[in-house]
Amino acid sequence: MEKVTINSVAKHAGVSKKTVSRVLNNEPNVSDATREKVQQAFKELNYRPNPIARGLAHNRSFIIGCLYDNPSKSYITRVQSGALEACQERSYNLLIHPCELRGEPLIDNIETLISTSRLDGIVLTPPFSDNQELVDHLKLRNIPYARVAPVTLDDQSISIKSNDTQAAYDITKLLLKLGHKDIAFIKGHPDHSATEARFAGYVDALNEEGITLKSELVAEGNFSYHSGEDSARQILESAARPSAVFASNDYMAAAVLKVASQMSLKVPDELSIAGFDNAPIARHIWPGLTTIAQPVEDMTFRAVNLLIDKINAPESEDIEEVFAGKLIERESTAPVQK
Repeated sequence: MEKVTINSVAKHAGVSKKTVSRVLNNEPNVSDATREKVQQAFKELNYRPNPIARGLAHNRSFIIGCLYDNPSKSYITRVQSGALEACQERSYNLLIHPCELRGEPLIDNIETLISTSRLDGIVLTPPFSDNQELVDHLKLRNIPYARVAPVTLDDQSISIKSNDTQAAYDITKLLLKLGHKDIAFIKGHPDHSATEARFAGYVDALNEEGITLKSELVAEGNFSYHSGEDSARQILESAARPSAVFASNDYMAAAVLKVASQMSLKVPDELSIAGFDNAPIARHIWPGLTTIAQPVEDMTFRAVNLLIDKINAPESEDIEEVFAGKLIERESTAPVQK
């Protein structure tokens, strides 16, 4: 079978080789009709660009790196899913790179990654999306980057944000509407800016109702199931046991459900439980968890697309977008028992 090349596609579509290249790289100055015709030729000829030849021709690797440090496997899977879909649509490869924020020297780690992989750009997920030192280094090295879910760092860059504070406020208001006054809160990892953003939404909702925050009802977790267990025991074994617990992610909320069961507490009759993220575990356990559905895949998909646009047109403006979470009520929450 004859090898399909970019010249073959150009001839089949009746356009120039340069036009095919522009479509491959999603560059502007190509009409919708022409772009559709070239993409149809890709399908009919089953054309797959050679990444090595393409990289040499454009002096690029066509590789996007995605940096993460998060104990939630579900979150990373969803990040990867959105990023991979965007890369596949744009004929890029994706390199997922785990890295500990407090591990070996961060900048040395990233510098090694950049030099060995020849990344065209990097997607920063929390907590790296708010790391000033890392952002400054990428700017110094002139490496394009996009930040997913930044909260604290005010940086002129591609930023895809989530409204964590508003979402946490909404779920706390739901518990208050159900009659709960003593609502405990389990924080997430201290290095993640979303931790304080979600705690702020919880506090805002309490303040609005004139409810004084009780320090004994706030526990320090780190987004892991194990930390959720420890936090749940701390809260539920205290003298002032709450009628509801709001955990900063679903894995910790699921751990609260386990501890409640071990203590023979009926959920939601004696204890309402809410989580955050709408991870698969929120739907697969019983009772199902009331939670906030975050469009993690959509956020990462958008971040990668904007990053590739920036790589193709470095002078283009940086874009900041905010994605809203959605409150999902399930069986783990109910009106407080009188």
